[in-house]
Amino acid sequence: MADDDPSGIATYSQAGAQFGLNMLWTMPLAYPLMSAIQSMCARIGRVTGKGLAANIKTAFPPIVLQGVVLLLLVANTLNIAADVAAMGEVSELVTGFDRHLMTVLFVVGSLLLQIFVPYHRYVFFLKWLTLSLLAYAAVLFTVHVPWGELALRTFWPRFTPNAAAATVVVGVFGTTISPYLFFWQASEEVEDMQRRKSVALLKRDTRSAGPELRRIRWDTWSGMFYSDIAAYFIILATAVTLNVAGVKDIETAAQAASALRPLAGDFAFMLFAVGILGVGLIGVPVLAASAAYALSEAMGWKWGLERKATGARGFYGVIAVSVLAGLAIQYSPISPMKALFWSAVINGIVAVPLMVVIILLVSKKSVMGAFTAARPIIFLGWIATAVMGVAAVWMFIPG
Repeated sequence: MADDDPSGIATYSQAGAQFGLNMLWTMPLAYPLMSAIQSMCARIGRVTGKGLAANIKTAFPPIVLQGVVLLLLVANTLNIAADVAAMGEVSELVTGFDRHLMTVLFVVGSLLLQIFVPYHRYVFFLKWLTLSLLAYAAVLFTVHVPWGELALRTFWPRFTPNAAAATVVVGVFGTTISPYLFFWQASEEVEDMQRRKSVALLKRDTRSAGPELRRIRWDTWSGMFYSDIAAYFIILATAVTLNVAGVKDIETAAQAASALRPLAGDFAFMLFAVGILGVGLIGVPVLAASAAYALSEAMGWKWGLERKATGARGFYGVIAVSVLAGLAIQYSPISPMKALFWSAVINGIVAVPLMVVIILLVSKKSVMGAFTAARPIIFLGWIATAVMGVAAVWMFIPG
């Protein structure tokens, strides 16, 4: 669910506002691709007992790992900055309190939870926050939806294939198939194994392979479906409201919520705003922790959200620096509002070489033993890589 963070909501809102129903096609296409990549990452973690960065470290030259981790840290810091700024802005719209004060409260609260509360305890509350994504489906009950055209444009879009369209496509796929989710998925499988101390690697316990791989398939494919359908509803909601009213340039998720108020009423505004706050509280810890997983594995530090801060100082230090740097950006000349969209675009570009690495890893018998990924999953992975690669190149073609 952290896939639909405030950066994602801003990107989907821009897609709906700028192109109307003609960007809905990205979601049916993205679903099998995003699910395949996430299932590969989960499989890598469960089979090897190591996170993504640790596997890259042993299977590829150091320059590959260094480049991937550096780009991930930059993209995640921008993403966190954009997310917490959006949460503060939305809070100001809803409560009237100063946005900077609310942003600080969100950041400090999130940081304290990550450092002092074991993840298996507070994840219970994060899971309930995923219900906030239903708000975007509820918005559709407050507005007119042209169902016939909706069905047609979902599978037969109509837009001019130029650099502007390519940028939005890269942004949509970049916030949907995001590098931070790759590292998170693999490392969470390892965290879960470490918490259940008696669990063995699948390489050594082949009897557990069937149930464990079925669990991974169910987890990734059902979870990403919920994420994908929520994104579809966000594009649809802004297409039938903002685009129809001529509002075609959205810089932030909060701006999208504000624009809805005169068009669809206070109820739609509140639903949209609550959704932003809910997914922000989910997304920021995942963004910060995924960067910490990657750098800690690369450096050989002790890591894990189940560890106490004193037992994993480097890991929690990365989390703290990432979140506090994200907070600091809103007081700098860098606009976190623009970062909302561009962090998704950066993720879209960074994801391409990283997906190549993931596919090669999950195909290597030296890494996966007898549990290399099936050919259909690998095929979907290469399609995802090709789609995002073409879109990234297309974005820089003028015209």
